[in-house]
Amino acid sequence: MGQVLFIVWRESVEAMLVIGILHAWMSHNPQAAGGKRWLWGGVALGLVLAAVLAVGLFAAAELMGAHQDAFQAGMVFVAAALIVHMVLWMRAHGRTLKRELESGMAARAERNNWWGVLALVAIAVAREGSEAVVFLYSMLAGAQGAALGWMAFGGVVGFVLALLTFWLLQLGGKLLSWRLFFRVTEIMLLLLAAALLVSGVERLMSMELLPPLVDPLWDSSALLDDMSPLGNVLAVLTGYRAHPALTSVLAYAGYWLGMLLLLRWRSPRQQRLAA
Repeated sequence: MGQVLFIVWRESVEAMLVIGILHAWMSHNPQAAGGKRWLWGGVALGLVLAAVLAVGLFAAAELMGAHQDAFQAGMVFVAAALIVHMVLWMRAHGRTLKRELESGMAARAERNNWWGVLALVAIAVAREGSEAVVFLYSMLAGAQGAALGWMAFGGVVGFVLALLTFWLLQLGGKLLSWRLFFRVTEIMLLLLAAALLVSGVERLMSMELLPPLVDPLWDSSALLDDMSPLGNVLAVLTGYRAHPALTSVLAYAGYWLGMLLLLRWRSPRQQRLAA
């Protein structure tokens, strides 16, 4: 439930950010007021595209038959990769996103090209929605009964929290700034991607496609059991395991080493582009 709540919250806030920037620009530019219906049409189209993807994923899983477990394991890795991509994309575009959107809107308003607005918003909403769909599929595919109900509840709570968060962010940083929001959620997203990676590796080991090497490598359940309430939250959100296999530890360490190198390589590059 915690993973579902967090990803719906974060993705919804990002989509609301794009919609909010465009809506505010239209509200302050009378010549663009007629484009608002195209804006909301783009939102609706983006949601439809995300829903089509969701239906397509579940249909594809059913068609996989005996290979359904492998398909679901693959989707876990895809979800982890999309989360990392989300973090990198926002690092690259977060500072200039408002300026880029407003300049694009100004050009479209001059040409009275509202189809472009519809397409822009649809793509933005579909992008956030598709990332959420892929992630939620990797969670829902293995859930049953009461777990599905809790995940659905988590999704609703995540969306409500997104509305509240966006409202707080719109207060101009008095209570919560965009900078702080993206910094904190960036760390949480990277931890979540690591947790998904570990989950995917464990699925491959259960299918005997990867060897555990040493299982368990250690047992820290005396300090914090990953089946306890606190331990389970850490396991879901960070990938913590009280008695992990060596393969899982190597994957976890490799992930963080790769992320450290990637972020250090991209940081000077982004500074040069911003200059």
